[in-house]
Amino acid sequence: MKFKLLLSLVLTGTLLFSCGNDKAKENQSDLKVEQTPFEYNVEQFADVKILRYQIPGWENLTLKEQKLVYYLTQAGLSGRDIIWDQNYKHNLKIRKALESIYTQFNGDKNTADWNAFETYLKRVWFSNGIHHHYSNDKLKPEFSPGYLKLLLTETNTVLEEEAFNVIFNEVDSKKVNQAKGVDNVALSAVNFYGPGVTNADVQKFYAQKKSPDPLKPLSFGLNSQLVKENGDLKERVYKSGGLYGSAIDEIVKWLELAKGVAENDKQANALGLLISYYKSGDLQTWDDYNVAWTQATEGNIDYINSFIEVYNDPLGYRGSYETIVQIKDFDMSKKMAVLSDNAQWFEDNSPLMDAHKKKNVVGVSYKTVNVAGEAGDASPSTPIGVNLPNANWIRAAVGSKSVSLGNIVEAYNNAGGSERLKEFVHDKEELELQETYGQLADKLHTALHEVVGHASGQLNPGVGETKETLKNYASTLEEGRADLVALYYLYDSKIQELGLVEDWKKTGMAAYDGYIRNGLMTQLIRLNLGDDVEEAHMRNRQWVSAWVFEKGAKDKVIEKVTRDGKTYFNITDYAKLHQLFGELLRETQRIKSEGDYKAVEALVEGYGVKVDQKLHAEILERNKQFKSAPYSGFVNPVLEAKTNDAGEIIEINIKQPKTFAEQMMDYSKKYNFLPEVN
Repeated sequence: MKFKLLLSLVLTGTLLFSCGNDKAKENQSDLKVEQTPFEYNVEQFADVKILRYQIPGWENLTLKEQKLVYYLTQAGLSGRDIIWDQNYKHNLKIRKALESIYTQFNGDKNTADWNAFETYLKRVWFSNGIHHHYSNDKLKPEFSPGYLKLLLTETNTVLEEEAFNVIFNEVDSKKVNQAKGVDNVALSAVNFYGPGVTNADVQKFYAQKKSPDPLKPLSFGLNSQLVKENGDLKERVYKSGGLYGSAIDEIVKWLELAKGVAENDKQANALGLLISYYKSGDLQTWDDYNVAWTQATEGNIDYINSFIEVYNDPLGYRGSYETIVQIKDFDMSKKMAVLSDNAQWFEDNSPLMDAHKKKNVVGVSYKTVNVAGEAGDASPSTPIGVNLPNANWIRAAVGSKSVSLGNIVEAYNNAGGSERLKEFVHDKEELELQETYGQLADKLHTALHEVVGHASGQLNPGVGETKETLKNYASTLEEGRADLVALYYLYDSKIQELGLVEDWKKTGMAAYDGYIRNGLMTQLIRLNLGDDVEEAHMRNRQWVSAWVFEKGAKDKVIEKVTRDGKTYFNITDYAKLHQLFGELLRETQRIKSEGDYKAVEALVEGYGVKVDQKLHAEILERNKQFKSAPYSGFVNPVLEAKTNDAGEIIEINIKQPKTFAEQMMDYSKKYNFLPEVN
């Protein structure tokens, strides 16, 4: 599970705290040398801001450890084109045509049309395709079909008619369609299903699949495309020799090099199983790998790599390709290990029904890490926290790994963008709480969400996986449930007893203020007026906030205040709000444990989808004064390996890309391992 950072949330609050590395240092002569401040901001276009991040501690790694990071990073980038093809069947054709124009056009580049073309290309790069990375709506170019035809002609570039037309028409307008009462598969442009495949086809196909051990259900559909051939359903498996095989072979090549410099036997064993999984596509091997990976907790380097999160599948079966390479932050990991150590206490003292509590929470490891490279669905838009594996039975029997991406958060902290806070806080007290405690509250929310939230609770005996029982609502319910666990314990003296905060009440108050403000107001800056909420995380923040607002209305737990024509939400009773969060947590766990589809549908559709249009219009108008884009993403540091005459790596240096376009074009040149049609 991912914990995505919503810039609309942090722009109305503060970000997680981390110290920059821009202080003056003393050399042996006691002379102070001023370091050049690191430039986090790269550029801004449309609704996106591009940032850079540093890799703290790189110089403290041994060469062998640096090689491991380098090989894992190269493995991740080698699969970059996979996410493009998964996102939409015409993405690679369109990207390669646009890039051809970008590099070969010698005409006037000072026109409004050319500027619109460049912006469109950058938006496509950022989203790994022609659909918006967050809203899932198709990106709309601000140049005409005639202008694109002119560019194609002048650069001798070919883009077939269907792919050309889809840039401008309404076909495949939604990458992932989560609407109620429609055929979500048929109306989603994501390339997980072939033409003619429907919701009913998918559900019938996988209902016939049986795991060898019912208590350890395999992740059917995770690594395949489901298509119809002569009327029969068939899976095209992602593996060597199968779908995406040419890119997977490159991934395997680098993973084998990584295995050769593994830090320990457990890490090497896990890498070996991942290689076997990529070669065979066997889902039992995938589970074996996840067990081994979860247990490989020693060492300074870790990684995420494969087809993992299912948010892009309207029915929650198929995993998007992603990779994150991580270096442990020892100091912060030690400080936050207290959450893992006390996971059972949190479970025992939660408001869940006793039947839904785990009697033995096992293997929850939590680390703060520094990212060394990302690719696939984790880049350019990145999560700030990750908890894996996703299989419920592995989490219950073996445990899970939770990480907070410390240097990503640090980059957000130092990139500016907090000017919206004063506009949307209710009063001076709320502002002071946010400024003093907001960063710590955000940090603890992420940690509790990942470590305690996703690890808590259990399914009732005989109840199927949530993708089967809760279907298109599974992802938003799980993210909301984890949020509720975090919210419940953020206003609890236990976190002060554990030494995580100095004032649990004020930290909790800041957390509650920020969550309600974002869930009911500020995240709306990401939507166009008239849109429903569709993204899973945005939905969960709204249905959590709207539910407690409604249920607390009688006691005015949260007041809706109008002042000078502007709307604010003011929490009047934090203790009662804490109680309401507990009640909703109990209910969401019941829904998950029992597989209650009618209840989750009522919860999400009733509170999480529709938007108050008058309030939305007001929020958009108030937001116009701010120049900072609502979405942020990153270019990755470039790891450059220096070799000797024998071809052996003797040094690996870090270079920061100058522009977003520079990195995107470099990636397309170096990691172009798939044909345009797969």
